[in-house]
Amino acid sequence: MANLKSIKSKILSYKKTGTVTHAMEAVSAVKMRKAQERALGGRAYAAAALSILERLSATAEASRHPLMMEVRPPSLKTCFVVVTSDKGLAGSLNSAVIRAVEREISRRGLDKKAVIIAAMGRRGGDYFAARGYDVRIKQENLSDGISEREVREITDKVLAWHGAREMGECFVAYQNFISTFEQSPTIRQIIPITSKMMHEMVAGIRPAKGKYAPQLLEESRKPEVYTIEPDEDTVLAELLPQLINIAVFYALLEAKASEHSARMVAMKSATDKAKEMAHNLTRTFNKVRQAAITREVSEITSGIEAMR
Repeated sequence: MANLKSIKSKILSYKKTGTVTHAMEAVSAVKMRKAQERALGGRAYAAAALSILERLSATAEASRHPLMMEVRPPSLKTCFVVVTSDKGLAGSLNSAVIRAVEREISRRGLDKKAVIIAAMGRRGGDYFAARGYDVRIKQENLSDGISEREVREITDKVLAWHGAREMGECFVAYQNFISTFEQSPTIRQIIPITSKMMHEMVAGIRPAKGKYAPQLLEESRKPEVYTIEPDEDTVLAELLPQLINIAVFYALLEAKASEHSARMVAMKSATDKAKEMAHNLTRTFNKVRQAAITREVSEITSGIEAMR
């Protein structure tokens, strides 16, 4: 009897778990659609803005700007803007981004003291802070409706570190949204700005099907001369930080779409597994109960035979 009670308790537990995960799956599905629409709808804007920067990076005036100078003293630190989620239950979404950052740090042979972490999302911030990294920004509770202006608060700090000659290079790490069932951990260099980096970032914005599909981008031609008015310093000082901010904002939109997609898939898998376990335990419960009934009938029959 005790065994039957234990099995029945487990069945109820799995059914309750399945109810919760199914509800979380439904919520994530709604959020996923909204996040996907926002991310896919912003791809054309991001691609166009980055294409401007890609073309502009070939000019002589732009190449002399501090944000585009590739030669920096090796003593300067390297910054990583790590975009993760605040919550878990999303499979390997966050761990994949964190591992990608760790591989990049190892590949470059960087010491912890030579790395600055700007974390957008609690998971990444907590991970690197617990391992002794210099986590200077840890922005939590990032809503799905975060604006480009809110992201600018982070990029302004990164640009300030660069302007103070404390940081030489900066990378943004995030989950690039490919489809509902596929996300790819991606690391993009955003400082210093190079033509190659801009080309790779624009090429990485994969066109979506349907109404969000942008037109194919023509191969950019590097102009020999650009006329910049009122003057190159004024234009570049305003344009370059703005386009860097767009690159980070675009990464955040992609990460949000990836987060809700991964969480929906994870919760669906959990719901299916809970149903499977409950079904298997129900069969076990029935077998044990049937065996108990058969044993009791056999004992009764044996007692009657013994009394004759």
